[in-house]
Amino acid sequence: MSDRLTRLAEIVAEAERRAPALAARLQGAGLTAANLARPGALESLPVLQKTELMEMQAADPPFAGYLSSDMQEVAHVFASPGPIFEPVLRSQEAHGFDLMFRSGGLGPGDIALNTWSYHLVPAGLIFDAGARATGATVIPSGPGQTELQVRLIAGMGVSAFLGSTAYFEKVAQAYAKSYGGTAGHWTLRRAFLGGEPGNWMGKRKRLEASHGITTHGAYGTADLGLVGFEKHGQPGYACNPERLVQICDPLSGAPLPVNTPGQIVVTTLARGWPMIRFGTGDLAKALEIGPDGFVTRLSAVSGRVGDGVKVREIFLYRAHAEALAAALGPDVSARIRVANADGCDRIEIALSGSRCPDAEVQESFRRITRLRADHISWHARFTETDLLEDTRDFSTL
Repeated sequence: MSDRLTRLAEIVAEAERRAPALAARLQGAGLTAANLARPGALESLPVLQKTELMEMQAADPPFAGYLSSDMQEVAHVFASPGPIFEPVLRSQEAHGFDLMFRSGGLGPGDIALNTWSYHLVPAGLIFDAGARATGATVIPSGPGQTELQVRLIAGMGVSAFLGSTAYFEKVAQAYAKSYGGTAGHWTLRRAFLGGEPGNWMGKRKRLEASHGITTHGAYGTADLGLVGFEKHGQPGYACNPERLVQICDPLSGAPLPVNTPGQIVVTTLARGWPMIRFGTGDLAKALEIGPDGFVTRLSAVSGRVGDGVKVREIFLYRAHAEALAAALGPDVSARIRVANADGCDRIEIALSGSRCPDAEVQESFRRITRLRADHISWHARFTETDLLEDTRDFSTL
């Protein structure tokens, strides 16, 4: 019997007494918590998709009956666009991201500039907690104010950058303009970056050569924390041992063998907010599967299941276009198009119906998604097809 499955059964036994939605889900599959200690039993539970959890939370706020701890144990509640609420317990504030930083060599004496947002979404706080857990010192700069970021790197002797790949490039360009270059001119040695579609590894190699750094990545989500992290010299991501990872057929939910593309499905070994057979919507392959049947090494993400589009580290859904239209008027229709220009994501909104000021569109879109549109256009009425379109071509990155 797998030790991790035994732990899972114990965690779920506690959770089902306090989380009615989880108890109902198990009952619907003909399972009890004790059954989950048996190899193969977990596969009897249908995959829970993120869009389903979003709908359940809307019907039964705030946590849809899945929180199995007292609120006093919850350190943070994040609110990702949807909205979807994600509680993190005080005992889990790093959400596993310390594994990524330790593997990347971060530790005491390092000064890390954390440019992820600390506002509502989890990236800023969980990267902060993960870096501090290694003994590193963190500057919580958040995004924006690029010239200030440059001065912080130069003045504080920053050794590690935490943020998106696109924003790292922007900061590096600004630093080179102010100080005559990066490699040999700055103290940065490592960059822990958010992934991008396309040939991200090729892009990272170019950044390393240009700026005299090593780059490090990971795979995780707001709901699950760190799922996989890089180990030097090994392909893909080593799976967090606190996550039971499967690659599953997107339609049947059945686990797939090595090198077969499917949806990443994760079960957490975390009390209080256990995500059981949670579908991330991301497509990847299992590179290695352990003796207990769970993935131990994961490939890079190769695509998406469903209509979610990731832009600037935030997911957009068809429902966001519908919500925007409803917010602007009863006869308004909206379509969102994501494009890429010179390596930067652009969000274009096409609207029809009773026209309102673009400032009102921007405010409504920002309230719904926490993103800013780059272009807004009004048209004659169109039919509601392709409400969310991703036209980005990353083949040249």
